[in-house]
Amino acid sequence: MGHGNIIGYEINEKTCQISFYNEQQLEPETMEVDADNYQIPLIIGKLRDTWAYGKEAKRLVTIKEGFTVTRLLDKSLAGEKIEFGEETYDAVWLLSKFVQMSLQSFPQIDGIVFSVPELTEELAQLLRGIAVRMNIDKRHIFIQDYKESFCNYLFYQPKELWQYEAALFCCDRNEIKAYMLRRLKPGLGGGKTTFVTVDEVASAHMKELAAVYPVLNEDKAKEADMRFRKFIEGVFDKRIVSSVFLTGEGFENNWYPTSLRVLCNGRRAFIGNNLYSKGACYTAYRKMYMHIEDPVYLSESKLTDQITVNMRVDGQEMWYPIVSWGAHWYESNNQWEVLLEDVEDIELHVESLVQGTLKTEVIPLENFPKRGEYSMRLQLETLFLDEKTCKITARDVGFGEFFLPTDFQEEKIIHLGGNDGKFNSLS
Repeated sequence: MGHGNIIGYEINEKTCQISFYNEQQLEPETMEVDADNYQIPLIIGKLRDTWAYGKEAKRLVTIKEGFTVTRLLDKSLAGEKIEFGEETYDAVWLLSKFVQMSLQSFPQIDGIVFSVPELTEELAQLLRGIAVRMNIDKRHIFIQDYKESFCNYLFYQPKELWQYEAALFCCDRNEIKAYMLRRLKPGLGGGKTTFVTVDEVASAHMKELAAVYPVLNEDKAKEADMRFRKFIEGVFDKRIVSSVFLTGEGFENNWYPTSLRVLCNGRRAFIGNNLYSKGACYTAYRKMYMHIEDPVYLSESKLTDQITVNMRVDGQEMWYPIVSWGAHWYESNNQWEVLLEDVEDIELHVESLVQGTLKTEVIPLENFPKRGEYSMRLQLETLFLDEKTCKITARDVGFGEFFLPTDFQEEKIIHLGGNDGKFNSLS
């Protein structure tokens, strides 16, 4: 049985980029558009009856033929319609067509993680909807922001690279932003898991940078280098930084030799533009093959509560998370089938990182039909009503032809503590 592909898909308003898990090398590989270029322009076009995307669509713009559409994410979120001649297209349909065309060399996709600059629930639903229409299992579709992709990329690098803090500098044509990955205080969640977060620690507009492009202006470049060096020193002040990553088109010209020496002083520095799609690909791999994730990335918008139920997974008994901390509440609606040994009730553990509590909740099953052990098969379903309210339903789904499903079901509403802006108390 051949495996399908595991995809990390970075998408922003201008470009997209695709990394796929390479089974031989056990790491993500990024799809090249040209030699050493991974960016696919986010543009779709049509010439007579033929659709084109990316580079080919960009060519239509140059030769002023056919029709082309850019800024597909914004237009899709705004629900825009685009007219061309007699035809009217929904922006969402065009975006969907673009995503499908860009993934045409991967006929079977087992899991996909989209990586976006900033995550909103609307954007997550938009991208999830597109992936569902491509017949990707909805339990294997995730959306994360760049910061989380950075984390997941690092989790698969040698430990010493993020032993202390790891820095990420992003630079477009005139702005530099600095992010730091740091560990949250040890001992959280019983101390079995490492929790990390990423903070944006500084940003600077550098008008000199605008002058560095497109022709290298030497004086401006020296000035920009000086300013960047000061910026770095400000960011690193009193921190122990194990590694540094530079990403974004602003770092493509080598205008920052002095800054680079400061960056590399006693630590490893990496420069590259496929960090986010690779990080997303690693996330997809983890989500599919790890029952209990460790380390876990947390942020203000993530669940800081976990709900576990005692079950046997792959022959091993464990407290299995049916709601995981580090997930988004709107991605935590799921179903499982469980076989019960004895049918008294189902015990749930609700563990909160912010409150530091462990509560036990019980779903009583006394009204369910009595059956021999292991012949009681239930479907457990989690459904979030909002970010702090989870409804858990247990349904009798019968057991083969011996026991037909009945319509017995029990519901339990669980109120989670959430992180109420108290996220910083985890530092």
